[in-house]
Amino acid sequence: MDIKSRTKEELQAEFKDWGQPAYRVQQLLEWLYVHRVPDWASMSNLPKALLDQLKAHYDLRTLELVRKQGSRDTTQKFLWRLADQSMIESVLIPANPTLYGEPSDRRTLCLSTQVGCAYGCRFCASGLEGWKRNLEPNEMIEQVLAVERWNHAESPATEPSEPRNTVPVQRLISNLVIMGMGEPLANYDNLLKALRILNAPWGGAIGARKITVSTSGLAPQIRQLADEPLQFRLAISLHGATDATRNKIMPINRKYPLKELIAACEYYQQQRGRMITFEYILIAGINDGLDQVGPLTLLARRLNAKVNLIPYNDVEGLPWKRPAEEVQERFLKALETGGASATLRREKGHDIEAACGQLRLKTERELAMR
Repeated sequence: MDIKSRTKEELQAEFKDWGQPAYRVQQLLEWLYVHRVPDWASMSNLPKALLDQLKAHYDLRTLELVRKQGSRDTTQKFLWRLADQSMIESVLIPANPTLYGEPSDRRTLCLSTQVGCAYGCRFCASGLEGWKRNLEPNEMIEQVLAVERWNHAESPATEPSEPRNTVPVQRLISNLVIMGMGEPLANYDNLLKALRILNAPWGGAIGARKITVSTSGLAPQIRQLADEPLQFRLAISLHGATDATRNKIMPINRKYPLKELIAACEYYQQQRGRMITFEYILIAGINDGLDQVGPLTLLARRLNAKVNLIPYNDVEGLPWKRPAEEVQERFLKALETGGASATLRREKGHDIEAACGQLRLKTERELAMR
């Protein structure tokens, strides 16, 4: 097991069994989450005997950067190689004060939860090569740390050189959206463990309300998430306001149609009292017609949900296209006129293939042709 898949409580119990003083756990956690060290040798204030014991029991794996693409709007896409040679993506999204009305100095990281995806949304690149496996907690956590290491390498003067027990965690990343490769709620247990560590003050120290979990519509897991004590946000990858539209592009809708999905969302709101976001990718000729506005407005008003309109990022090999800008604006205006709370995501990474799975798919196909 990788050390970053262990909680503080698990490490405290183990260190106690090893006869180690309790403060050694805090020192270890500082090295992992404050200084983001990539190897055991960097942990200079831990005794050699303890380091040898840790090495014997745990891995300390990092992600290998395969490619990084930077967008003109400063969106950054990272393609990582895992220990088993699989590849996943993360996307660092710059501040956009129109998305959730939060301060413009925030940075959001979009995390992957699986290698590939089994849910087969027709417009998505993530599942084109099928599903391989779930990510372990450390592989999700490491996406945050690896992006921050990259940022530190770009501006190294920002980090303290020696650990101190009172060093606060200075995160480059202030918000997380679990909307990358894979269906997050299909990897529920690993996801929740990773998020608890990323939320914990001894770990990532990212507030639960700054973490948004997305799902294509796994109704039972939405109810399960509603009963969790932490106040994570919920986003629904809706992409269609009727069963007819969702059935065309999202196979999950045949198992959990809108009636079941919306009932689960209502349960989530009853338990959490939190606003839900509808993620709605606008696809030309599929779901961008004004006939979709009425049903979408009714759903949004029923749940007091915010609609986040996202113009489609074209994927090589798929027939879908993004609508013209005037079509996007007309759809937004019609939603607002109907009384729905809605935003239109302006250009964020279209020029670097920032949609889920695009860079991985392109790279894997290039490697296969060599």
